[in-house]
Amino acid sequence: MTGSDASDAAASFRLAYIPGATPAKWVRIWNERLPDVPLILVQVPAAEACEALRDGAADAGIVRLPVDRTVFSAIPLYTETTVVVVPKDHVVTAVDEVSLEDLADEVVLHPLDDVLGWDRPPGEPAFERPATTGDAVELVAAGVGVLIVPQSLARLHHRRDLTYRPVVDAPQSSVALAWPEEAYTDLVEEFIGIVRGRTVNSTRGRGARTQAQRTEQQAGGKGSRRKPAATGRSAGKGRFAGTTARGRRGGGVRGGRRGRRGRRA
Repeated sequence: MTGSDASDAAASFRLAYIPGATPAKWVRIWNERLPDVPLILVQVPAAEACEALRDGAADAGIVRLPVDRTVFSAIPLYTETTVVVVPKDHVVTAVDEVSLEDLADEVVLHPLDDVLGWDRPPGEPAFERPATTGDAVELVAAGVGVLIVPQSLARLHHRRDLTYRPVVDAPQSSVALAWPEEAYTDLVEEFIGIVRGRTVNSTRGRGARTQAQRTEQQAGGKGSRRKPAATGRSAGKGRFAGTTARGRRGGGVRGGRRGRRGRRA
């Protein structure tokens, strides 16, 4: 890597993400807070996400658990609902949710990139395992069988002729933000703050410092500096000025003296 390439890599943040993950909201917040640091999205298969982080292809990643906790730190984000993908005219569409027992007589496709980690896949096995989830969805549309996946993957591979229903007792898949422990940086901390919902005014992270620098630069660019308004006990003149003003309205010392002289007369 040349010096220029190293500088470009240092000036950006690379986020790996798995199929089905939707980091758009976090990317938008990043671009608002750190417009000088491009966030580069790197889509990777779920099975290769940790390898991409270990090899330095990304600084952090939205991955599926579990991860090797001796190598990676991880913040769980959410656990997905598991669904069965079926043709729209399938019998299970008559109910709101199903169990694995309801699918016992179905041919259940089990793609090679399956992320649910079955001990034993349910239903009747297909003659051949599809290579990918996308291939399995095509087979469901052809009437070969049904497919059980996390809901995000059912949405990712949506087709008009297919639908899905929750499977109440199927394994679930959890998604997390992960990064190599030895590669923790300020930019990783910044993204952690965005994911956790920290505001831009948080004292942690580069974004807060960048915002403070912008504010300071804008203030320094004005022709003259305004004196800060006095507040609290240090604003002595302001307190007594307010008292004098009340006296002039008739409730102060002068008003009282005039009233006493009038009564003597």
